[in-house]
Amino acid sequence: MKKTVNRFLTIVMAALAIAGAQSCMRYEKKANTSTSGTMTMVCDNTFENIMNQEVDVFEYQYPDAHVLVRYASQSEAIDSLMSLNTKTIVIARDLTKDEMKYLKSKRSFVRSSKIAVDAVAFIVNPANDVNKLMLKELSQILSGETTEWNEVMPSKLGKIRVVLDNKGSSLAAYLRDSLLNGGKFAENVYDAGSIPGVFEAVEKDKNAIGVLGVSWITSDMDSADMAPDQLAKSVLSDEPVQGATLSRRVKVLPICRNNEVTAYRPYQENIFNGTYPLFRQIYMITTAHSGTTGGGFYSFVTGDIGQKIIMKTGIMPARMRIQVVQLGE
Repeated sequence: MKKTVNRFLTIVMAALAIAGAQSCMRYEKKANTSTSGTMTMVCDNTFENIMNQEVDVFEYQYPDAHVLVRYASQSEAIDSLMSLNTKTIVIARDLTKDEMKYLKSKRSFVRSSKIAVDAVAFIVNPANDVNKLMLKELSQILSGETTEWNEVMPSKLGKIRVVLDNKGSSLAAYLRDSLLNGGKFAENVYDAGSIPGVFEAVEKDKNAIGVLGVSWITSDMDSADMAPDQLAKSVLSDEPVQGATLSRRVKVLPICRNNEVTAYRPYQENIFNGTYPLFRQIYMITTAHSGTTGGGFYSFVTGDIGQKIIMKTGIMPARMRIQVVQLGE
Protein backbone atom coordinates (compact mmCIF):
# COMPACT_ATOMS: atom_id res chain seq x y z
CA MET A 1 0.00 0.00 0.00
CA LYS A 2 2.84 2.34 0.86
CA LYS A 3 4.50 1.71 -2.51
CA THR A 4 1.21 2.47 -4.23
CA VAL A 5 0.87 5.78 -2.38
CA ASN A 6 4.46 6.74 -3.19
CA ARG A 7 3.89 5.87 -6.85
CA PHE A 8 0.70 7.96 -6.83
CA LEU A 9 2.53 10.89 -5.27
CA THR A 10 5.29 10.57 -7.86
CA ILE A 11 2.74 10.62 -10.67
CA VAL A 12 0.97 13.64 -9.17
CA MET A 13 4.26 15.52 -8.76
CA ALA A 14 5.26 14.70 -12.33
CA ALA A 15 1.90 15.90 -13.58
CA LEU A 16 2.27 19.13 -11.62
CA ALA A 17 5.78 19.60 -13.01
CA ILE A 18 4.54 19.15 -16.57
CA ALA A 19 1.66 21.53 -15.96
CA GLY A 20 4.07 24.04 -14.45
CA ALA A 21 6.43 23.72 -17.43
CA GLN A 22 3.56 24.19 -19.84
CA SER A 23 2.45 27.21 -17.84
CA CYS A 24 5.98 28.64 -18.05
CA MET A 25 6.07 27.98 -21.77
CA ARG A 26 2.77 29.80 -22.18
CA TYR A 27 4.13 32.63 -20.05
CA GLU A 28 7.36 32.86 -22.06
CA LYS A 29 5.42 32.91 -25.30
CA LYS A 30 3.14 35.60 -23.97
CA ALA A 31 6.12 37.59 -22.64
CA ASN A 32 7.78 37.69 -26.08
CA THR A 33 6.81 41.19 -27.07
CA SER A 34 8.66 44.03 -28.75
CA THR A 35 10.21 44.97 -25.39
CA SER A 36 10.50 41.61 -23.62
CA GLY A 37 11.60 38.08 -24.40
CA THR A 38 14.64 36.64 -26.16
CA MET A 39 15.76 36.85 -29.78
CA THR A 40 18.75 35.56 -31.72
CA MET A 41 20.49 37.13 -34.71
CA VAL A 42 23.62 36.83 -36.85
CA CYS A 43 25.81 39.88 -37.55
CA ASP A 44 28.73 40.38 -39.91
CA ASN A 45 31.72 40.30 -37.56
CA THR A 46 33.19 43.50 -39.04
CA PHE A 47 30.30 45.34 -37.37
CA GLU A 48 30.67 43.67 -33.98
CA ASN A 49 31.57 46.76 -31.95
CA ILE A 50 28.63 48.68 -33.41
CA MET A 51 26.06 45.97 -32.73
CA ASN A 52 27.39 45.33 -29.21
CA GLN A 53 26.55 48.91 -28.32
CA GLU A 54 23.09 48.65 -29.87
CA VAL A 55 22.39 45.54 -27.80
CA ASP A 56 23.72 47.09 -24.58
CA VAL A 57 21.43 50.11 -24.80
CA PHE A 58 18.38 48.10 -25.94
CA GLU A 59 18.74 45.68 -23.02
CA TYR A 60 19.35 48.56 -20.62
CA GLN A 61 16.21 50.34 -21.77
CA TYR A 62 14.17 47.11 -21.78
CA PRO A 63 15.52 44.85 -18.98
CA ASP A 64 13.15 42.01 -19.89
CA ALA A 65 14.49 41.84 -23.46
CA HIS A 66 17.55 39.81 -24.41
CA VAL A 67 19.42 39.80 -27.73
CA LEU A 68 21.77 36.89 -28.43
CA VAL A 69 24.15 37.75 -31.28
CA ARG A 70 26.39 35.39 -33.21
CA TYR A 71 29.16 37.19 -35.09
CA ALA A 72 30.15 35.43 -38.29
CA SER A 73 31.05 36.06 -41.92
CA GLN A 74 28.56 37.80 -44.18
CA SER A 75 27.97 34.62 -46.17
CA GLU A 76 27.21 32.70 -42.96
CA ALA A 77 24.73 35.37 -41.92
CA ILE A 78 22.91 35.22 -45.26
CA ASP A 79 22.89 31.41 -45.25
CA SER A 80 21.40 31.43 -41.75
CA LEU A 81 18.61 33.77 -42.84
CA MET A 82 17.83 31.90 -46.06
CA SER A 83 17.77 28.53 -44.28
CA LEU A 84 15.36 30.03 -41.69
CA ASN A 85 17.76 29.36 -38.81
CA THR A 86 17.63 33.02 -37.80
CA LYS A 87 15.18 35.83 -38.40
CA THR A 88 17.51 38.83 -38.23
CA ILE A 89 20.91 39.62 -39.75
CA VAL A 90 23.17 42.64 -40.22
CA ILE A 91 25.36 42.61 -43.34
CA ALA A 92 27.15 44.92 -45.78
CA ARG A 93 24.60 44.68 -48.59
CA ASP A 94 20.90 44.39 -49.22
CA LEU A 95 19.26 41.18 -50.34
CA THR A 96 19.15 40.51 -54.06
CA LYS A 97 15.79 40.29 -55.84
CA ASP A 98 16.10 36.50 -55.99
CA GLU A 99 16.99 36.25 -52.30
CA MET A 100 14.07 38.48 -51.35
CA LYS A 101 11.69 36.50 -53.57
CA TYR A 102 12.79 33.19 -52.07
CA LEU A 103 12.56 34.52 -48.52
CA LYS A 104 9.08 35.89 -49.07
CA SER A 105 8.02 32.47 -50.36
CA LYS A 106 9.08 31.01 -47.00
CA ARG A 107 8.29 33.92 -44.71
CA SER A 108 5.36 36.22 -45.37
CA PHE A 109 7.00 39.13 -43.57
CA VAL A 110 10.39 40.53 -44.65
CA ARG A 111 11.85 43.96 -43.87
CA SER A 112 15.19 45.41 -44.97
CA SER A 113 16.63 48.77 -43.99
CA LYS A 114 19.91 50.57 -44.55
CA ILE A 115 21.06 51.52 -41.07
CA ALA A 116 24.46 53.13 -41.69
CA VAL A 117 27.29 54.01 -44.07
CA ASP A 118 30.68 52.66 -43.02
CA ALA A 119 33.96 54.11 -44.29
CA VAL A 120 36.74 51.66 -45.14
CA ALA A 121 39.89 53.04 -43.55
CA PHE A 122 43.58 52.37 -44.21
CA ILE A 123 45.92 52.69 -41.24
CA VAL A 124 49.71 52.60 -40.85
CA ASN A 125 52.17 52.80 -38.01
CA PRO A 126 52.87 56.39 -36.84
CA ALA A 127 56.52 55.84 -37.83
CA ASN A 128 55.51 55.37 -41.48
CA ASP A 129 56.17 58.55 -43.50
CA VAL A 130 53.38 58.04 -46.04
CA ASN A 131 50.99 61.00 -45.92
CA LYS A 132 48.29 59.94 -48.37
CA LEU A 133 47.45 57.32 -50.98
CA MET A 134 45.60 57.44 -54.28
CA LEU A 135 43.02 54.77 -55.16
CA LYS A 136 45.28 53.60 -57.97
CA GLU A 137 48.17 53.15 -55.54
CA LEU A 138 45.97 51.11 -53.23
CA SER A 139 44.97 48.88 -56.15
CA GLN A 140 48.62 48.37 -57.06
CA ILE A 141 49.51 47.46 -53.48
CA LEU A 142 46.65 44.97 -53.13
CA SER A 143 47.37 43.35 -56.51
CA GLY A 144 51.11 43.02 -55.80
CA GLU A 145 52.17 45.40 -58.56
CA THR A 146 53.68 47.57 -55.83
CA THR A 147 55.53 45.65 -53.12
CA GLU A 148 57.97 48.14 -51.52
CA TRP A 149 57.26 51.39 -49.70
CA ASN A 150 59.98 53.16 -51.69
CA GLU A 151 57.90 52.55 -54.82
CA VAL A 152 55.20 54.73 -53.27
CA MET A 153 57.49 57.47 -51.90
CA PRO A 154 61.10 57.94 -50.85
CA SER A 155 61.35 55.63 -47.84
CA LYS A 156 63.77 53.47 -45.86
CA LEU A 157 60.99 51.05 -45.02
CA GLY A 158 60.89 47.62 -46.63
CA LYS A 159 58.24 45.35 -48.12
CA ILE A 160 54.63 46.41 -47.77
CA ARG A 161 52.55 44.06 -45.64
CA VAL A 162 48.77 44.45 -46.06
CA VAL A 163 46.76 43.20 -43.08
CA LEU A 164 43.06 42.26 -43.30
CA ASP A 165 40.79 40.70 -40.72
CA ASN A 166 40.17 37.74 -43.04
CA LYS A 167 40.47 37.35 -46.80
CA GLY A 168 37.00 35.78 -46.80
CA SER A 169 35.31 38.65 -44.96
CA SER A 170 32.86 41.19 -46.36
CA LEU A 171 35.56 43.85 -45.98
CA ALA A 172 37.92 41.84 -48.16
CA ALA A 173 35.14 41.30 -50.71
CA TYR A 174 34.58 45.06 -50.84
CA LEU A 175 38.27 45.65 -51.62
CA ARG A 176 38.30 43.03 -54.38
CA ASP A 177 35.20 44.51 -55.97
CA SER A 178 36.07 48.21 -55.64
CA LEU A 179 39.85 48.22 -56.08
CA LEU A 180 40.73 44.99 -57.91
CA ASN A 181 37.72 44.62 -60.24
CA GLY A 182 37.08 41.19 -58.78
CA GLY A 183 40.73 40.10 -58.99
CA LYS A 184 42.82 38.24 -56.43
CA PHE A 185 44.94 39.60 -53.60
CA ALA A 186 48.69 39.39 -53.89
CA GLU A 187 50.89 37.31 -51.60
CA ASN A 188 51.65 40.40 -49.50
CA VAL A 189 48.07 40.41 -48.15
CA TYR A 190 47.73 38.62 -44.81
CA ASP A 191 44.97 37.56 -42.42
CA ALA A 192 45.10 38.94 -38.88
CA GLY A 193 42.23 36.68 -37.82
CA SER A 194 40.15 39.52 -36.39
CA ILE A 195 39.59 43.27 -36.64
CA PRO A 196 41.43 43.98 -33.35
CA GLY A 197 44.26 41.87 -34.77
CA VAL A 198 44.59 44.31 -37.69
CA PHE A 199 45.01 47.19 -35.26
CA GLU A 200 47.62 45.30 -33.23
CA ALA A 201 49.60 44.27 -36.32
CA VAL A 202 49.91 47.88 -37.50
CA GLU A 203 50.96 49.08 -34.05
CA LYS A 204 53.79 46.52 -34.03
CA ASP A 205 54.96 46.60 -37.68
CA LYS A 206 56.18 49.78 -39.41
CA ASN A 207 55.81 48.12 -42.82
CA ALA A 208 52.18 47.12 -42.30
CA ILE A 209 49.11 48.81 -43.72
CA GLY A 210 45.83 47.71 -42.20
CA VAL A 211 42.27 47.82 -43.50
CA LEU A 212 39.23 48.06 -41.27
CA GLY A 213 35.93 49.85 -40.77
CA VAL A 214 36.30 53.34 -39.36
CA SER A 215 34.20 52.58 -36.27
CA TRP A 216 37.11 50.47 -34.99
CA ILE A 217 39.50 53.43 -34.93
CA THR A 218 37.46 56.19 -33.38
CA SER A 219 39.23 57.98 -30.57
CA ASP A 220 40.01 55.45 -27.85
CA MET A 221 36.75 53.69 -28.77
CA ASP A 222 35.02 56.12 -26.38
CA SER A 223 31.47 54.82 -26.68
CA ALA A 224 32.60 51.18 -26.85
CA ASP A 225 34.46 51.60 -23.55
CA MET A 226 31.47 53.19 -21.80
CA ALA A 227 29.48 51.18 -19.29
CA PRO A 228 26.08 50.25 -20.77
CA ASP A 229 24.24 52.61 -18.41
CA GLN A 230 26.49 55.55 -19.32
CA LEU A 231 26.10 54.90 -23.05
CA ALA A 232 22.35 54.53 -22.65
CA LYS A 233 22.00 57.80 -20.76
CA SER A 234 24.04 59.63 -23.39
CA VAL A 235 21.76 58.55 -26.25
CA LEU A 236 18.44 58.43 -24.43
CA SER A 237 18.63 62.13 -23.58
CA ASP A 238 17.36 64.86 -25.88
CA GLU A 239 20.85 66.31 -26.24
CA PRO A 240 22.44 66.15 -29.72
CA VAL A 241 25.05 63.45 -30.22
CA GLN A 242 28.58 64.47 -31.14
CA GLY A 243 30.37 62.31 -33.69
CA ALA A 244 33.55 60.48 -32.77
CA THR A 245 37.09 61.53 -33.66
CA LEU A 246 39.82 59.30 -35.07
CA SER A 247 42.37 57.53 -32.90
CA ARG A 248 45.92 58.86 -32.71
CA ARG A 249 47.41 55.49 -31.78
CA VAL A 250 47.76 54.75 -35.50
CA LYS A 251 47.97 57.00 -38.55
CA VAL A 252 44.72 57.05 -40.48
CA LEU A 253 45.64 57.74 -44.10
CA PRO A 254 43.90 60.34 -46.25
CA ILE A 255 42.74 58.83 -49.55
CA CYS A 256 42.20 60.66 -52.83
CA ARG A 257 40.54 59.64 -56.05
CA ASN A 258 42.74 59.07 -59.10
CA ASN A 259 44.16 62.23 -60.64
CA GLU A 260 42.90 64.38 -57.77
CA VAL A 261 45.18 66.40 -55.51
CA THR A 262 43.13 66.65 -52.34
CA ALA A 263 42.97 63.58 -50.11
CA TYR A 264 40.44 63.05 -47.33
CA ARG A 265 40.39 61.14 -44.08
CA PRO A 266 37.29 59.10 -43.16
CA TYR A 267 35.79 61.74 -40.90
CA GLN A 268 32.01 61.63 -40.59
CA GLU A 269 31.69 64.92 -42.48
CA ASN A 270 33.65 63.45 -45.42
CA ILE A 271 31.53 60.30 -45.38
CA PHE A 272 28.42 62.47 -45.28
CA ASN A 273 29.35 64.68 -48.23
CA GLY A 274 30.95 61.89 -50.28
CA THR A 275 34.47 63.31 -50.47
CA TYR A 276 35.95 60.21 -48.83
CA PRO A 277 35.94 57.66 -51.66
CA LEU A 278 35.79 54.30 -49.87
CA PHE A 279 32.55 53.43 -48.11
CA ARG A 280 29.94 50.69 -47.94
CA GLN A 281 26.36 50.34 -46.75
CA ILE A 282 25.19 48.43 -43.67
CA TYR A 283 21.79 46.74 -43.81
CA MET A 284 19.59 45.16 -41.17
CA ILE A 285 17.21 42.51 -42.49
CA THR A 286 14.53 40.71 -40.51
CA THR A 287 11.57 38.38 -40.91
CA ALA A 288 10.49 39.03 -37.31
CA HIS A 289 7.06 40.58 -36.79
CA SER A 290 6.66 43.94 -35.07
CA GLY A 291 5.13 42.47 -31.91
CA THR A 292 8.13 40.23 -31.21
CA THR A 293 11.47 40.93 -29.57
CA GLY A 294 13.16 40.68 -32.96
CA GLY A 295 10.75 43.20 -34.42
CA GLY A 296 11.27 45.49 -31.45
CA PHE A 297 15.04 45.40 -31.80
CA TYR A 298 14.77 46.09 -35.54
CA SER A 299 12.62 49.15 -34.82
CA PHE A 300 15.08 50.25 -32.14
CA VAL A 301 18.17 50.09 -34.37
CA THR A 302 16.45 51.80 -37.29
CA GLY A 303 14.85 54.39 -35.01
CA ASP A 304 16.21 57.57 -33.42
CA ILE A 305 18.04 56.01 -30.48
CA GLY A 306 19.69 53.27 -32.54
CA GLN A 307 20.79 55.86 -35.08
CA LYS A 308 22.26 58.06 -32.33
CA ILE A 309 24.33 55.08 -31.16
CA ILE A 310 25.64 54.63 -34.70
CA MET A 311 26.55 58.33 -34.82
CA LYS A 312 28.70 57.89 -31.70
CA THR A 313 30.66 55.02 -33.26
CA GLY A 314 32.17 57.24 -35.96
CA ILE A 315 30.20 56.05 -38.98
CA MET A 316 27.20 57.70 -40.60
CA PRO A 317 23.67 56.78 -39.51
CA ALA A 318 21.27 56.28 -42.39
CA ARG A 319 18.27 58.01 -40.83
CA MET A 320 19.33 61.07 -38.91
CA ARG A 321 19.41 64.72 -39.78
CA ILE A 322 23.08 65.66 -39.66
CA GLN A 323 24.27 69.10 -38.61
CA VAL A 324 27.85 69.90 -39.57
CA VAL A 325 29.41 72.40 -37.17
CA GLN A 326 32.66 74.12 -38.20
CA LEU A 327 34.92 74.58 -35.20
CA GLY A 328 37.71 77.12 -35.00
CA GLU A 329 41.33 76.13 -34.66
